[in-house]
Parts: sequence; C-alpha cells; structure tokens
Amino acid sequence: MSRLSSLERALKNAAGAAVLLLACAGCVTWSAPGSINDAPLRERAVSATRQDVRVSVAVLGSDDSKRMLGADINKINMQPLWIEVQNQTSQPLWLLQSGTDPDYFSPLEVAWSLHTLVGGATNASIDNYFDTLKFKNPIPPGGTRAGFLFTNPDRDPKLVNIDLFGARTLIPFTLFVSVPDDIPDPRFALTLFQYPDSVVTDCHDLASLRAALERLPCCASDEHATTSADPLNVVVVGRLEDIGAAMVRRNYHRDLREDDLAQWVFGRKPDVVLRREEQAGAPATSIRAWLAPIRFNDDSVYVAQVGRPVGGRFERRGKTDDVLYEDVDETRNFLVQDMMYSGGLEKLGFANGVGPAPQAHPRTTLNGAYYFTDGLRAVMFFATRPLSFSTVEFLDWAPYLEGRGPAASEENGDAGK
Repeated sequence: MSRLSSLERALKNAAGAAVLLLACAGCVTWSAPGSINDAPLRERAVSATRQDVRVSVAVLGSDDSKRMLGADINKINMQPLWIEVQNQTSQPLWLLQSGTDPDYFSPLEVAWSLHTLVGGATNASIDNYFDTLKFKNPIPPGGTRAGFLFTNPDRDPKLVNIDLFGARTLIPFTLFVSVPDDIPDPRFALTLFQYPDSVVTDCHDLASLRAALERLPCCASDEHATTSADPLNVVVVGRLEDIGAAMVRRNYHRDLREDDLAQWVFGRKPDVVLRREEQAGAPATSIRAWLAPIRFNDDSVYVAQVGRPVGGRFERRGKTDDVLYEDVDETRNFLVQDMMYSGGLEKLGFANGVGPAPQAHPRTTLNGAYYFTDGLRAVMFFATRPLSFSTVEFLDWAPYLEGRGPAASEENGDAGK
C-alpha cells in the first residue's frame, strides 16, 4: 500500500510539473502587440477593381504575424490574409469567407491554439484581441473594411478568391498573391510550360476541338515512353484564374509528391499537381495536369489524370507510393460533380480517347496497379464565376448521360455542337 501511495505521489508530482512547464512555456508564446501597422502589407498587397469595388490582399509572413498578431501562427499550419475592401456601390456587401477557403479558421479557433492551461486572464485577452482583428461584415455603401482571414497554407503564389455578396449580385475576384518566407521551388511555379505558337493547334469550334482531344495520348508513360502509366481521363478548358478559382472553392490545392514525377506526357513531368484537402490529412483525389498543344478560342486546354489511392480515406496517412484505385471512372465522375458545385463550370461533355478497358480485362500502370474504364474523357469548360450548375450546357458528344451500351464504347459519334 505504501509503495502504491509513493507511486501515486510521484505521478501527481510529475503531472503537476508538466502542467507548470506547459503554462510557463505558454506564457511567452503570445504578447499583445503595441500597435498594428499595416503599411508593409499595403506596400506588397495585390489589388483589383471591378463593379465599383476595390479589393487588396496580402499574405502575412512570420515577421508580420509576430508583429501584428503577437505570435507566429504560421508555425502552426495557418496562413493569415490581410484583406481590405473598398465598396463604392450603393448597397452593403458581404465577404464570403468560405469562398476564399472552405476550411478557414475562425479567429477564436486561432486564439484557442495560443491558450495556456492556466492562462486565465491572458487567454481572455487573446480571445478579445483576435476577435477585434477579424474581417467584419458587412462593408457599407461607400465604406471600407480591413481585417484578417485565417486560411490553410498554400505555396507561392497563393490563389486567393474574394467573393463579395450583395442583393442579387456576387462580385468575384481571383488574385495571385506572393507568400513571404516560402522556399522557392520551381515545381510550384505559377508560370506553366508554354508552347511556341508554331506547334499549337487553334480550334475555333467544338467539332474541331473534340477531334483534337480524341487524338491526344490515351495515357501517361514513364520517362522513356516504354511503359504505360495512368489514363488521361479529364480535359479542362479555360483561363488559368477561372480554373484555379473553381478548384480552390472545392478545396483543391497544389500538392506535388515524389511519385507524381514518374508520370510523363508530351515528354515532360506534370505541369501542375492538385490534391483535394481531406480531413486529418487523409489520402485524397489527385489531379496531374499538362498543358496540351491546343487552344480553344484563346482559352488554354489541359489534359489530366484524375485518380485516388486504393483504400481512399481509409488508406494509411503519409504514404508516398499511392496505388491507383481501379475504378478510375468513379473518381473522374466525382471530380465532375465537385466542379458542378464550384460555381465556375460552364460546359460539360464526354469524348473518346482513353479507350475502353472492361473490368474483366483491366489495364496495368507503372507500379503494377490495374484499372478499368469506359474509355471516355470528361471535358470541362470553365468561366468566371458565379455560374449555377442548373445552367451548365451539356455537349452532344459521346452519349455518356444516356447510358453506354457495348456499341457506344466503340462509337465516335457525330462531332456534335
């Protein structure tokens, strides 16, 4: 009994020491800034004007965070934005924070991350301070609002959507904003591969575009073009900012991993890789995209692989050698549905080009994984939001929406619209 009592006392003393250490450590993690000087942010902010509204956005670096927020919250996987909106319209406007980041952090969440176990009055001060920093809606007619929005981190440059909502109107902005402290990595560069004009096929109608898309390679390959890789099951058409805005609104962010570099198309690695942010870092839907040597009425055309790992969100976290989930059509269709809700999808069609591979006779890819497919590519056209999915135009190409019989998988069909 005495030995047990000694053990209990030792455990209590250890626990008390741990609490004291945590409390003392927490005491120095936050101190109220003397004043907020946003001049450095204004100097490097990216601004744009539309429909009598001007917005300015800057990403806070570590020094900005310590100076203005009292702590370097960038170290705890947050990326604060400074946003200013000048409203010269005749109606109040509301900033829709979830349009900028569907998983943004509320100010009191950020404050809670800086709390100490026995903070007491300090914790209350942190809460009050961060509550005063938030961007406050609405922006009155003729008025200006400035404040902070706490987002998930992105690489440089960060694509920032600003959606301002008013009576029967939405005023959208898409800005590319520099990220201080980001280590330069050419794999995340915004400037994608560009073709000389002499090798680009210009398409000015949907029939010629469809024909060009169906001549694209069915699949990626390895670096030496000796082994087939994942299928190229999606085509995206539009301006970079409109495509990027739609992706961000559905929680896709740039996320290049080592195994992505094994997939080659047009003699090069992917131009951009996106992944959908899943809860707790679960393995996610990935999009590997290459700029194609095709233009459609001055819009860029990207051919892409869309897939997800075997096991989906139940796969082990942190794996870098994902095995392709065999039903690639389901993943392709998931992306289509996701983009229907993005507010940026204008047209949708399905084209041949991958070639059918029935479940009884699947194809294999680089790491020995196999997949089956109906052989179609989803072709998505993007425009500046806001658009409603009820107004999406469905192209009369491969008759995917009508169901596909044995003959349909081999039929090229008419060029359609």
